[in-house]
Amino acid sequence: MSVLVHIPTPLRPFVEDQDGIVTEHGTIAEVLERLTNEYTKLRAHLMQPDGRLRNFVNVYVNDRDIRDLDGDETRVVDGDEISIVPSIAGGAAPADTALPELSHEELLRYSRHLILPEVGLEGQRRLKAARVVLIGTGGLGSPASLYLAAAGVGTLGLVDFDVVDATNLHRQILHGTAAVGDSKLDSAEARLKDLNPHVHIEAFDTRLTSENALEILRDFDVVLDGSDNFPTRYLVNDACAMLGKPNAYGSIFRFEGQASVFHARVGPCYRCLFREPPPPGLVPSCAEGGVLGVLPGIIGSIQALETIKLILGKGSTLIGRLILFDALKFTFRELKLHKDPDCPLCGEHPTVTELIDYEAFCGLGAEPAYHGPEVNATELATELKENPELVLIDVREPLEWEICRIDGATLIPLGHLPERLNELNGHKEIVTHCHKGVRSMQALEVLKAAGFTRVRSLAGGIEAWSTEVDPSVPRY
Repeated sequence: MSVLVHIPTPLRPFVEDQDGIVTEHGTIAEVLERLTNEYTKLRAHLMQPDGRLRNFVNVYVNDRDIRDLDGDETRVVDGDEISIVPSIAGGAAPADTALPELSHEELLRYSRHLILPEVGLEGQRRLKAARVVLIGTGGLGSPASLYLAAAGVGTLGLVDFDVVDATNLHRQILHGTAAVGDSKLDSAEARLKDLNPHVHIEAFDTRLTSENALEILRDFDVVLDGSDNFPTRYLVNDACAMLGKPNAYGSIFRFEGQASVFHARVGPCYRCLFREPPPPGLVPSCAEGGVLGVLPGIIGSIQALETIKLILGKGSTLIGRLILFDALKFTFRELKLHKDPDCPLCGEHPTVTELIDYEAFCGLGAEPAYHGPEVNATELATELKENPELVLIDVREPLEWEICRIDGATLIPLGHLPERLNELNGHKEIVTHCHKGVRSMQALEVLKAAGFTRVRSLAGGIEAWSTEVDPSVPRY
């Protein structure tokens, strides 16, 4: 008598890279206890110190949230499937009287839409009258904006403050090689206007913040969240709930994606799914963990599809549903979402009534557990020449090590560090480094907790080393 536990990509390194584990049935609490006893490194990612499930992790039995059942006491039987879902990073159609006419050129351009009964002339006019704002013009925003512009959405708002980098191009198909170093907004506007000159672009060259979010979002019908970090994701969710706007949500990591529509007026919001964010550094960014280039195309297209359905008022949207996509297995799974009566934002007794400091809420404004020193790349280069005894530990993964490395470094992946501490001399100076400096700070804390006192982290990681010290080291 057994049940299958689905393991998401971010947690697979802690269960020997397995995507599913078969275990005995029982209550959810018993199943998770057995799982974390067998894979002890998994416990910190699932459980709070008092043994309760962390608020940024949800558990489903088949397609039901255990919070809708009996929580940890929910019993699973032979053949049930348990999904561990950690956090990863209807709209009001315009009134008929406001619908604009279509020109002869537009009638020709959208002719394949017009012969669809679900769209037709009125639906296409609704698309032309619609206003959609995209948060980010990167991996998710690229395919979403292209398809929305091609579909004839009349006004697209673009919120971004970044520039095009060569590392963006394998997935951010809105931008090209010639745009490297240019503003993403300029690149996006040029491409979208070339694709469809009938679309009006409103560009916001700024970071979305608590100070400007309500003002920027309030005049749009649908918000499409293409952000890549938790502070922005919670900010978008909260602002949408306060403004009564639907939020077409998507997120990606390595080979997996999530998609839904959060609309607090008629269904759950993002906080109903994930009450609070994971601790800083627990969920790697795409820059640290990687992402398959085609994956945001799939998830971003789903976001665009849901946005168009919201505008047309047709079909069944993803409100109250969460789609989980696994590209390696090519499987889609659907989980039901329900409004949480205790949600601090949209529940029966809300405590979040205004936009807050989301950096602090996500723990990014706080100091790390160990206030450890960092060394910049230039300083480290000098020290390596003057102190041949200095130990440089590379805590990246072997695949990253194959791409590039710093001469003299020793590879000890972060996940293997606790079991390889005996290889290190605690009397020597140690500097940890990774890709951009996130994992190396985690490694520093592991070493400090184990009693190593002379430890620092390379600020900016091997990326900084390449740009500031040795350009022959490839960037990725």
